[in-house]
Amino acid sequence: MNAEEVLAKLKSLGDPKIVSAMERYAISTPKSFGIRTPVLKQFAKEVRKQAEDRHVLARDLWETGNFEARAVAFWIDDPKQVTKKQMDAWAKDFDNWATVDGTCCYLFCKTPFAYEKAIEWCGKNPEYIKRAGFSLMAYLAVHDKRAEDAKLAEFLPIIEQHSDDDRNFVKKAVNWALRQIGKRSLGLNVVAIEAAERIKLRNTRSARWIASDALRELKSPKVLARLKNK
Repeated sequence: MNAEEVLAKLKSLGDPKIVSAMERYAISTPKSFGIRTPVLKQFAKEVRKQAEDRHVLARDLWETGNFEARAVAFWIDDPKQVTKKQMDAWAKDFDNWATVDGTCCYLFCKTPFAYEKAIEWCGKNPEYIKRAGFSLMAYLAVHDKRAEDAKLAEFLPIIEQHSDDDRNFVKKAVNWALRQIGKRSLGLNVVAIEAAERIKLRNTRSARWIASDALRELKSPKVLARLKNK
């Protein structure tokens, strides 16, 4: 199965009504067929099984610029073959939050360069690249089960530093990363709450929202009970 065949099948699965629904969730991208996520995931599984070289196919699909083709790309690619150069190239192509989060969740956070790129991208100015940095932090806190608390705690000063960025997709990712780190363990919960309190003192609109929303969850009885029972 090659990129042209995949694209043709994706087109046949498309529904313009889904494109309109995506826009209501702030997923706006110039090329999209409109396919429900469960259907798209199932098709990606089939592509993964049939691809002769899924890394090459993923590259070809990504280069089409199509929203669904890029989703198939991050679902089928081999994280062991992903390079820093590829990560940077794909990050420059990010044009919506869903592609950012999907790529970080299913592919980039599984690479050996995830921590490095998380820190690097947080310092970039483009909104979606910066979001990718904090998205990676959030997914690493959830999925990297071997990571010690100290390694994840290194993200907190960066989160504090960028908590004044009022752009929607950045501030939401900053908040998300803070909350996921704070829900990882009791020790991280304490330091994440301390970080949130410092963020609150910055007294900018975005910092106040990030801090108040994070503190509400991190101090909740439900989260604390779960962490004590881990």
